[in-house]
Order: sequence, then structure tokens, then C-alpha cells
Amino acid sequence: MRHTISVLVENKFGVLARVAGMISGRGFNIDSLNVAPTHDATLSRITIVLNGDTAALDLCTKQLRKLVNVVEVMEFKDGQTVARELILVKVRADAKQRAEILQIKEIFRARIANLGPETLIIELTGDEDKVSACLALLEPFGILEIARTGRLALNK
Repeated sequence: MRHTISVLVENKFGVLARVAGMISGRGFNIDSLNVAPTHDATLSRITIVLNGDTAALDLCTKQLRKLVNVVEVMEFKDGQTVARELILVKVRADAKQRAEILQIKEIFRARIANLGPETLIIELTGDEDKVSACLALLEPFGILEIARTGRLALNK
């Protein structure tokens, strides 16, 4: 089962390593991990997507709360959060293919981040289903590279 956890931490050296080490030490595989400062420069938010059972997750969150520099730990429940993902995808796009790729971009409300002679870099923000659907439609054109943030989430 997939779980999303938000960990608010003090913005200090080594905190991320302790959090990630504790999670992997509990046998969880981290599907995605995002870290960035919050509006308060002394705090950072770590958003983690994990696979594992609920009992192990409860133990994991209790252990996280005991770590030095951890301010708050929240598990996000489905339906109670706003979750988004950002991707940059470089697609092969010669002159004949560009019009069709641009139509796909419009359908998903994406934007062109870079336009090269033979490629396009498309920026897309959305939930996991939207991102996956867009990638599936772009696949036949030839995806050259993908950079993907993983899930970011906040409680409603």
C-alpha cells in the first residue's frame, strides 16, 4: 500500500540523511522524496511516498517523531490532500510532429519550457494520473529524457 508522509524538520545539516536512513532501516522502499525550505527559512518540508503496510507505517511515524530536528510528522490520507507532481519531459519533435505534440500539450494544460530544432521540453504539473496519461500519449513520439519531482502534498 502507498503512503504519503510529510515531515517538517529544522533546516539543518544531516537531517535528511537521518530521516531517510530511519525509513530505509524500517524496511520501506521510498518511491519519491522531495525536500525544500518552507516559508520559514529555518524549516524544511520533506514529502515522502512509501510502500508498506499500515502497522509498519505507524511504527515508522512514531520513530520519526523521536528524531532530533523533527518538528511535525503527518500522514496524508487519500481525499484529504492536494497532491501534485511536476515533470519536465524532452520529446523528439521534428517539424511534422510538432503540431500534434502541441495539441497534446494543450489538452493537459502543459507548457513548452524549451524549443529546439529537433526536440521540445514540456513542463507539466498535475496529479499522478494526469502525468501518466500525458507520458503515455507522448511515448510514440520518442521520449528522450524525463525529470520528475515525485509527489508534493498538503492537507486541505
